[in-house]
Amino acid sequence: MLALIVGSGDLPAALLAELDEAPLVCALEGHAPDGLAIDVTFRLERLGTVLADLRTRGVRDICLAGAITRPAIDPAEIDDATKPLIPVLQQAMMQGDDGALRGVMRIFENAGFTIRPAHDIAPGLVAAPGCATIRQPVERAQRDAERGQAIIAAMSRVDVGQCCVVRDGQALAIETLFGTDWMLDSLRARPDGSGGILFKAPKPDQDRRADLPAVGPHTVHRAAEAGLDGIVIAAGGVLVLHRAQVVAECDRLGLFLWVRTG
Repeated sequence: MLALIVGSGDLPAALLAELDEAPLVCALEGHAPDGLAIDVTFRLERLGTVLADLRTRGVRDICLAGAITRPAIDPAEIDDATKPLIPVLQQAMMQGDDGALRGVMRIFENAGFTIRPAHDIAPGLVAAPGCATIRQPVERAQRDAERGQAIIAAMSRVDVGQCCVVRDGQALAIETLFGTDWMLDSLRARPDGSGGILFKAPKPDQDRRADLPAVGPHTVHRAAEAGLDGIVIAAGGVLVLHRAQVVAECDRLGLFLWVRTG
């Protein structure tokens, strides 16, 4: 049996829509996505008890999907089953996103569960290489994509972000702990006009079983508001949610969506 450990954002619902059999849907308290029925709500202070409950329910596979902020752990709420996990959880909370997820996945694996990546259980979320939009990337955008790839590789070395904005070879903004929306908001007041690309790719050395970057209709709208020319994503490394709608919105708003190899 599969259990989805979901967070906020559009990925959990898009993932569920791709599955033939309904999984058990679990959410950290305060992080459940809107409009999604949750079977199990839990706190980190009772994670050990939740793991035992999942095993009792017959769960063997776990998929992590959605964004989760780092909650504070209340020592007074930690139950006996979770006390042995606290050192690992505390160390994970002090890492970057990839390091934190590795720590959490290690807890699930040590409890006997198999981590299943979203693109494994729902391969339809991975777009084919190419550019399906009316607008196509010009030579300048192609150069900026090469620069974006180099920027993500540099960010990976310190475990920071999976996204940046590039124009004419310059990094206008990079994604941090505050996320893509916050990054794009920072561009609204730029004095040098519009243009440039949003580049998304997984960190070269990240564990791809969780936290693959994703784009959806909301990403398209925010990129348009920021005055960008288009969106470039790494082929095989970025999930596309509601793909037909994403392409339609790019066409409507005059952006390109380029699924780039290399």
